[in-house]
Amino acid sequence: MNDLKVILLSILTGMVTGIVFTFLKFPLPAPPTLPGFMGIFGVWFGAFIVNKISNNN
Repeated sequence: MNDLKVILLSILTGMVTGIVFTFLKFPLPAPPTLPGFMGIFGVWFGAFIVNKISNNN
């Protein structure tokens, strides 16, 4: 259960990072390991959400 918590927190952190990095036009970071991979996915997903929202305006 602890691993799942870390993975979910990594996704959430990555999404927030993706949103912030996309707004600031910074390159997206890419750490290793499974929680890091889930963080990368969150970063990508956050950037995806920002792009979808900005294209709808």
